[in-house]
Amino acid sequence: MESEKKIRKAYENSDFLRSREGRSLRILSEFAEPQARFERLGLRDTIVMFGSARVPSAEEAQSESCDKSEDLKAMSRYYEAARELSRRLSEWSMGLEDDPGRYVICTGGGPGIMEAANRGAREAGARTAGLTISLPREEFENHYVSEELAFEFHYFFMRKFWFTYLAKAVIAMPGGFGTLDELFELLTLVQTNKMKKQIPIVLFGNEFWDEVFNLETMVRHGTINKEDLDLFYRTDSVDAAYDYITDHLINGPPETGAVL
Repeated sequence: MESEKKIRKAYENSDFLRSREGRSLRILSEFAEPQARFERLGLRDTIVMFGSARVPSAEEAQSESCDKSEDLKAMSRYYEAARELSRRLSEWSMGLEDDPGRYVICTGGGPGIMEAANRGAREAGARTAGLTISLPREEFENHYVSEELAFEFHYFFMRKFWFTYLAKAVIAMPGGFGTLDELFELLTLVQTNKMKKQIPIVLFGNEFWDEVFNLETMVRHGTINKEDLDLFYRTDSVDAAYDYITDHLINGPPETGAVL
């Protein structure tokens, strides 16, 4: 007797879902599943921190087994600054009387600066999110991300959508191509008014950013306006970054007074 052949439903057909024709469904899944989880967990506002996955902690930099360059070891000061700033922002958020824990620290879920930010939040006793990306040569998970807020994306643009959509403040620590990509896409959205909310954007680490780019040159050549430099705030101080962000989140942008 010929055995019965099981007919699979389309949404159970993994070969189809992984095919070129199934790409639109995969993209939609990276929108719908995070949305459902964020809503279920009551997460609607984040403070996003970008930065290099390669920057070591102070402990790692001082370890005899650390094989990183001396320049990279010196960058550990940014790891510790990210950790402290994240901890302080998380403590402030958890202390809000009307909505404790409203602002959740969110990173790319990887090592380095991302780990530092998630670590600081966890040290404050707060939950913290990590939006990882699948890459062929890197492991992007750090154990400081809250388990229920750990995500892995395939598509960079869907990952960046969730970074931007929930963000009420952004901190760009020293980083590489990924950090620059995320930063400049965000600045473009704000500059072109495609993103209506006016969020505080902090570039942390003047020495690093001064070497990486000179935006005043773009002003001089007329490719951006002088007021575009006001889209972000630059500092080396954890205190100043903390005050700048919390003031905006409490009182809103000075020009509107609206609470974000």
